Amino acid sequence: MTIKNVTVLGSGIMGHGIAQIVSMSGYNVILRDIDQKLLDKAMNNIKWSLDKLVSKNKLTRQKCEEIYNRIKPTINLVDATKKCDLIIEAVPEIMTLKKIVYTELEKTAGVNVIFASNTSTLPITEISEITKRPDKVIGIHFFNPPQLMKLVEIIPGQKIDVAIVETVKNFVHSLNKDPIVCRKDVPGFIVNRLFIPMIHEACHVKERHKNSLLEIDSAVKFKFGFPMGIFELADFTGLDVIHKATVEMQSRDKNIINKNHQIEDLFQQNKLGRKTGKGFYQYDHEKYTRINLAEELAEKCDAIQIIANIINNVAWLISNNVSDIDEIEKAAKLGLGIKIPIFETARKYGLQNIINILNEMYKKYGDTYKPDKLLYELV
Repeated sequence: MTIKNVTVLGSGIMGHGIAQIVSMSGYNVILRDIDQKLLDKAMNNIKWSLDKLVSKNKLTRQKCEEIYNRIKPTINLVDATKKCDLIIEAVPEIMTLKKIVYTELEKTAGVNVIFASNTSTLPITEISEITKRPDKVIGIHFFNPPQLMKLVEIIPGQKIDVAIVETVKNFVHSLNKDPIVCRKDVPGFIVNRLFIPMIHEACHVKERHKNSLLEIDSAVKFKFGFPMGIFELADFTGLDVIHKATVEMQSRDKNIINKNHQIEDLFQQNKLGRKTGKGFYQYDHEKYTRINLAEELAEKCDAIQIIANIINNVAWLISNNVSDIDEIEKAAKLGLGIKIPIFETARKYGLQNIINILNEMYKKYGDTYKPDKLLYELV
């Protein structure tokens, strides 16, 4: 199937960012939302982003105008879907809302149109069952901000046509992005399967070992090659996003995360991170500054429990044929910014040592920490 015309549903941060990168790759784009004010704001944001590229000599003024003019905003769903080949849905992460959206799409979109959800955690198979075309429903999970992040997760539902997977992979490549295929529709897919449990584990380390935020964040940055600390990354992502992902993932698999109360506490207090000025850390609304981490602080924290948690989830993904080590390492590098390969860190600390730590936590804290069978095989 050839994709020429793309419709993006939802004009928020992800929606308008996706519309921009799709247009930049030469596709005709319709950006649809339910409110003209939302569309006006989105188009202004796209213009600002393109103007920024012009100012940095990455785009000519003429090219900027061509890209902008290829994006057509509308509030009319019929107009938005009558000529498209692919619909990328980027509405809020609420299953009831998505069910309404896909029920409406079935009435207006042609029978050959591919439906793609930008969800980061909701089950693609369940979404596909809302429609009459489960063989043409797929996950295309862009990372925030889509203009900058190279990684895109592709998640096929259980009834997907394999030809659709290839079409979508080629489409993602055409956007100058790096796709990874999550072979099974599992909770958290690949990146969030590592990221969300890791944040909770960092909270447990803080409580169990009385380490400070700065000590833990310094440890993961300087010992494990993270681009920033875990708590800093959580604040950057948004505690509302992390809380919702936690709830959704646990609803599908209660043992996937050893939930820590701090995430929900901050969410309930509307301390959502950078977006509200306070999360784990406090921020200046006027100017974003990085958290000051240091190698001497890293030495005060033994963060091996955190890396053990990550490695165990990597092993689970491999042994359950969700992905393979090369794809997971690429996902960790491009999606989480980890500079040191995960299994290089595993070898540094010793797989047997990691298994021993996991078993110790398994006995104390439950099934979340049970070492995956692959770790024993690797030893």
